[in-house]
Amino acid sequence: MEPRKLLQQMFEAAVRSALPEYCVPRHLPSPPKGRVVVVGAGKASAAMARAFEDAWDGEISAGLVVTRYGYEVPCRRIEVVSASHPVPDQAGGAAAARMLELVRGLTCDDLVVCLISGGGSALLPLPLPGVTLAQKQELSRELLRCGAAISEINCVRRHLSAIKGGRLAAACHPARVLTLTISDVPGDNPADIASGPTVGDATTCADALAIVDRYRIPLPGSLRERLVSGWGESVKPDDPRPRDAQFRLVATPQAALEAAAQVARRQGIAAHILSDRIEGESREVGKTLAAIALQVARRRHPFGAPCVLLSGGETTVTVRGSGRGGPNVEFLLALALALEGEKGIFAVAGDTDGVDGQEEIAGGFVSPDLLQRAWEAGINPRLSLDDNDGHGFFEALGETLVTGPTLTNVNDFRAIFIAG
Repeated sequence: MEPRKLLQQMFEAAVRSALPEYCVPRHLPSPPKGRVVVVGAGKASAAMARAFEDAWDGEISAGLVVTRYGYEVPCRRIEVVSASHPVPDQAGGAAAARMLELVRGLTCDDLVVCLISGGGSALLPLPLPGVTLAQKQELSRELLRCGAAISEINCVRRHLSAIKGGRLAAACHPARVLTLTISDVPGDNPADIASGPTVGDATTCADALAIVDRYRIPLPGSLRERLVSGWGESVKPDDPRPRDAQFRLVATPQAALEAAAQVARRQGIAAHILSDRIEGESREVGKTLAAIALQVARRRHPFGAPCVLLSGGETTVTVRGSGRGGPNVEFLLALALALEGEKGIFAVAGDTDGVDGQEEIAGGFVSPDLLQRAWEAGINPRLSLDDNDGHGFFEALGETLVTGPTLTNVNDFRAIFIAG
């Protein structure tokens, strides 16, 4: 099979394995004596709501989910609201406030089903009293630019939120709570997926403040005071309200990588999953994986060729240039530069939600002739990387991966094919 077609099929298999229509129905709860309320947030939440509706035989008393603009799926009994991601907006804040009201006053006979997926943190931007949406928007921009890991970003978010960090589960109490989750974070830590609205949080305001100071992010006095005083402390794991809630992972990055591996193996090509939780600067990860690919291509170690090296996780970009960014295309550009046109090595990288950074482009492709084609087109690959302009680079060469909204999100997907 032609290398690019193989890589495309592996990416598609990874996305398909995490589609809500396949993974949600396998995890339906038992019907309660009382009411059923469905809430949720994330890029996949509308599709998850539709899948739940289609598979659920009982009544749904009320429902509300918030998803990213463009990721709407029509539902019959669950309201779908659209909001901004990754920088939040007023629509998300209003939806979060309504969600809290929807789950208040329930009894122990009632059931709340929470449909959570990646992106939910930005889509539920309900600030604590005394914190404004404008402050949260500016803080989000700074956190996204500074190169902080997603676990660090969400730690800060949890401690300035009125709904995240277990607060949604606390509002549901004493109703039974079941969270069905599509994971988009390295290690599948429940507290980091959408900043954990239904799970207890072991981190503290002091941890959040340390992260802000580590990256030298300026904070208005009111925000700093809430962290210094501990006034914004999240709901802890030993609190009985989130402690008794159920939490189920219905789709994960590891399962997506395994689905992609099966595509390669059916073609008689060995597939090796390096990790589902690679983090760090995108360009550094690109150089590291290029070194491994070259070791395989030239020394047949630690694997023989032909083979595919698969990995997932969430890399970051510290923005220093004025380009169009994107962690997956930044990874690919650094990979290509480190490979230096090595024959027989091809790669794809993309975000499984269809959006790399803030562009409606999932990622891109690398082939051995990529750098040569760039030079012939008058494009300096090194300058493109220095300017954080991966999207501009791959778009100019016709090597972008465009999917549109995939309606799911299991993080970044990377595949390197070494033909041998």
